[in-house]
Amino acid sequence: MADMIVPDPVTRDILAAFENVRYQLFGRLEGLTDAEYHWEPVGDCIGIRPGDDGLFRVATLFPESSPEAPDPVTTIAWRIWHIGNLCLRGYVIYLFDDVPDYGDRDVWPGTAKEGIQALAEDWEYFISRIAALGDKRLLAPIGMGPGGWADETYLKLALHALKEVTHHGGEIGLLRDLYLREGV
Repeated sequence: MADMIVPDPVTRDILAAFENVRYQLFGRLEGLTDAEYHWEPVGDCIGIRPGDDGLFRVATLFPESSPEAPDPVTTIAWRIWHIGNLCLRGYVIYLFDDVPDYGDRDVWPGTAKEGIQALAEDWEYFISRIAALGDKRLLAPIGMGPGGWADETYLKLALHALKEVTHHGGEIGLLRDLYLREGV
């Protein structure tokens, strides 16, 4: 996407913001080990785990939180899954017409290398659809999707996706920093 010439200014700017975040996030993921990917810094951590069939699935889709208890801690694997599968892939599935065959959406890679690859693929699917819209369509109501998304614009969707990526990407960076300093 970085080499693409995009004449529409809003589309160009949102793609540039995504490219900047992609560069930072995937830079932070370089060298991620399987041990880090699955590291559970606290006892009640939420991650992805193998089922009886040997396939990895997320343990909890939406962790419960309350005013009395902090949000649960999740693994790097869970956060990569959340960004790739739940957010970017989910937005493509529910808010675009041309959806790739994702197979079993509940299954997620059990290794860091494969998880990062799946995230990269989900990223490209989402970004390619945003890029293809152009400013006119980007700024118009989506016209379909769950909840109130039909009345929202694709720009709002892209900004929401960018918020999710930066939020969870920052948490991934912090978890890596903590893992590398554990026991120091």
